[in-house]
Amino acid sequence: MIQIPTIDMVKTGQNITQLRKEKGLSVKDIQNIFGFSTPQAIYKWQQGTALPSVDNLVVLAVIFQVQVDDILVINIAASTQIGA
Repeated sequence: MIQIPTIDMVKTGQNITQLRKEKGLSVKDIQNIFGFSTPQAIYKWQQGTALPSVDNLVVLAVIFQVQVDDILVINIAASTQIGA
């Protein structure tokens, strides 16, 4: 039996919002850093309807001066049997 982790998208989004505000950055600031034409992706991250790509998580970690693990909220599911 092993523990299968999942990412809590809503809580991760709340983390992104909190970390952004702690750094005094607006959504527009983050949009400009990433060079996005619209802020939709950032709003989706913050609302927990989408996750940043791994590359974008690394950039967020640098911007917020934290580790990627400090952005993601991981849940450990019930034990699951793997293999035969």
